[in-house]
Amino acid sequence: MEHKTSVRNRVFEELRKVAFPDSRFHFDFGEFITDFEGSSDATQRLIDHPFYQKAKCIFITPDNCLEELRYRALQDGKLILITTYSIKRGFWVLDPAKIDPARYLYAATLDGLEREGEPMSLIDIRDKLPELDFMVTGTGAINEEGVRFGKGHGFFDSEWGMLYRIGKITTDTPSAALVHDCQVLTETLYPEVFDTVADAIYTPTRTIEVEAPHKPTCGIVWDLLDPVMFDTIPPLQELKALEDSGDI
Repeated sequence: MEHKTSVRNRVFEELRKVAFPDSRFHFDFGEFITDFEGSSDATQRLIDHPFYQKAKCIFITPDNCLEELRYRALQDGKLILITTYSIKRGFWVLDPAKIDPARYLYAATLDGLEREGEPMSLIDIRDKLPELDFMVTGTGAINEEGVRFGKGHGFFDSEWGMLYRIGKITTDTPSAALVHDCQVLTETLYPEVFDTVADAIYTPTRTIEVEAPHKPTCGIVWDLLDPVMFDTIPPLQELKALEDSGDI
């Protein structure tokens, strides 16, 4: 934990030079994933990549740096699964066929997604959505082997674990991170058993492909889960109830 904190602090110091402040959290990178200078170039690299081109249904985190990607994905007719901030109000789906194109940009924002999207329980996701083709997240720090250190809350790894347990993703589902170049490290970082390593990293200046990234199959490791997360995130409570009842 001390190592992760040290890495984050070092990266955040450099990130502050290119980051855009958030209207709620200013430059508190422990509370949100920031947008940054050059993110449009990184987004275009992602959109040009075969992972995106082949995808029809994409999970995209609500990070600030991915707002343009969400907008472009709606324009491209792709179905988007997304969580609200901290997952506390759960999963939502943005269906471009059900949203006025004039409101795509608003729907791509954290405030707009709940007004324009549809809330989805895990059962809804399992039974009503197609298999997810691509998982995209922002992050705090990442190395060239795709090992991520996020804000420290473990949201993306929890999202991966929940979607894996209900059968919407597999170890073959590609995941990716969109970051600034200053967030990419050359040093060795060691993933936990539940950490999802990126298949690809998109920055304003390059696309990094990762060979044989680690994809967790453990779902949610309940003994390691922060009790506060369980108490405040309804989808985790739903998953536990489904597992306990044998419904998955």
